[in-house]
Amino acid sequence: MLPSFWTDLQVSSVATHILIGEQLKPGIVESIAVRMDADSPSSLPYPSLVRARALIAFRSAEEGLQGKGSQDLERRLSAAENKLKSSLMLDPADAFLWLLLYWVKNERDGFDAGNIRYLEQSYAAGPYEGWIALRRNRLALAIFPLLGEQLQQKVVAEFAGMVESDFTDDAARNLTGVGWPQRDRLLASLGGVRLVARETFAKRLAYDGVKATVPGVDLPERMWR
Repeated sequence: MLPSFWTDLQVSSVATHILIGEQLKPGIVESIAVRMDADSPSSLPYPSLVRARALIAFRSAEEGLQGKGSQDLERRLSAAENKLKSSLMLDPADAFLWLLLYWVKNERDGFDAGNIRYLEQSYAAGPYEGWIALRRNRLALAIFPLLGEQLQQKVVAEFAGMVESDFTDDAARNLTGVGWPQRDRLLASLGGVRLVARETFAKRLAYDGVKATVPGVDLPERMWR
């Protein structure tokens, strides 16, 4: 068995890859997740390591949902929930982990309006963090009518922030997918976005054949397919 020092280094390294969205070789995440479960809780003295282990447990559960080890999916989801909660007890201001906890709870128990509180905590802790928005905005738009007005405003502002920050493709997918019922409100929110970003977004929609009015942008008719 590897010494705990090297195990902790592995955990931190793998968690970093997960944070930046890298796909790892099959089996790597789950082998480390199993080893983590065998460790004594006393070997987790550092908040950063607790967070890293929570991220690995989350990715293991995510892989289980994708069919990679679905036979023990409940165990993976349970481990992810427990480790995410442990990390949040040490750092309740971690917007990303609140979001992951919202996702895990819904996948484990089915959607429950009570779980929206985890989404609310995520927005309260980090309302305008671009890399979190790439995952969070889509999940929030999927249940938009169930959100309170203040949270709806944050979701709409986050969408506009994605366009402003040049996450054009992600914003376009959100608008034309789960956000389509809210398209008028989402498009209206772009009025304060810099012009070049609005133009890029409008062209992306036109490329997809989506005819939508972006404030202050008038594209030639030939651009619509």
